[in-house]
Amino acid sequence: MKPLKDFTPAQKEALKTETQKRYDNFSAEKLNIDMSRGKPGPDQLDLSEKLLTAVSGANDYKSENGFDCRNYGLLTGIPECIRLFAELFEAPENNVIIGGNSSLELMFDYISQCVTNGAGGKPWGQLPEVKFIAVTPGYDRHFAIAEYFGIKMINVPILSGGPDMDMVEGLIKDESVKGMFCVPKYSNPDGISYSDETVKRLAEMRPAASDFRVIWDNAYMVHGLYENDDDKLLNVFDEAKKHGNEDIFVMFASTSKITFPGAGVSALAASDANIKMITKRMTMQIISYDKLNQLRFTKVFKTSDDIKAHMRLHAEILRPKFAAVLETLEKELGGLGIASWNVPKGGYFISLNVETGSAKKVGDLCKKAGLILTNVGATFPYGIDENDANIRIAPTFPSPAELKKAAELLCVAVKLVCLS
Repeated sequence: MKPLKDFTPAQKEALKTETQKRYDNFSAEKLNIDMSRGKPGPDQLDLSEKLLTAVSGANDYKSENGFDCRNYGLLTGIPECIRLFAELFEAPENNVIIGGNSSLELMFDYISQCVTNGAGGKPWGQLPEVKFIAVTPGYDRHFAIAEYFGIKMINVPILSGGPDMDMVEGLIKDESVKGMFCVPKYSNPDGISYSDETVKRLAEMRPAASDFRVIWDNAYMVHGLYENDDDKLLNVFDEAKKHGNEDIFVMFASTSKITFPGAGVSALAASDANIKMITKRMTMQIISYDKLNQLRFTKVFKTSDDIKAHMRLHAEILRPKFAAVLETLEKELGGLGIASWNVPKGGYFISLNVETGSAKKVGDLCKKAGLILTNVGATFPYGIDENDANIRIAPTFPSPAELKKAAELLCVAVKLVCLS
């Protein structure tokens, strides 16, 4: 299809009439399709049913070291679960802590600790101003944590290999810039994996703030969509140690999109100094996390290879869903010059960029016709996309048939706004 700008007035009017008719037909169907969050579909949840019966009977409640997981104790997790996440994180076991069901909770707690007690320096809450680098577009819940604690966010765009490192290296010269959130593999929503060069530049940073911290949210570390997951992420801890920067990075992940969201296992990895600081706080906060849940998980998944095999089953379910959306985008919008989108190799989202100033109008049209998208602007701090152009598509929960219809409606809305 030729670019829309090359259409004659008559051709534009004809396309507008056709597009409006299609939109009206969608509206008449009274659709109810929710693509607002990256939730696994029921068929994905069914893959983990064996977790529900993995532990039963008195002899089943003990971890490999003989500890009764029904009781208090083992603050940082059972040994087999620590070992499994250490394998996934490519980190030493004594640098790993197992949490509850939410890595977001672990991140929130860590930032809270920095605000109230500091990260080796003065508590952030006692400083006149604290700033964070916000990689955009990004994860809305990261931005919500920073906003909750009154941390000012500075936008840095994500490029093909990760955040704009020239901007990052300039910003960290300011001592009030205390950190940044990163989703280094299959970023939310652009699906970008950080290049070796980006990881190395992050690892060798010399921030003015000695208590600068990178929240390394490795949420999609095993979430490739294809058999050959060649987006190998450089080990940031190994790189950081070369420059004496191991305290800068704190890594987080969970099994929320591996097994059951809200009923999985979370974990973090950090330097010796950070682990000491975090466990000291944990002794005041909790006696122990849910060790039975950790035990269930490690009875089903004994090694990282078991998890990777399981994730290949997820990928078989997700590939047709992503394909349904991407094929529709190409069919409906390809060549028109009014939208662009990524073709992710993993993760949970597709990032659609429409013409400046039109994303909210597109979102409103979709909502009126029964398609719920992530709130437009949510991929930027404070919910403000200055270009009003980015729309996050979450294709994982609906069925492929629903997705095809949803994607068609989305494309119709994009065209209708451009033609209005």
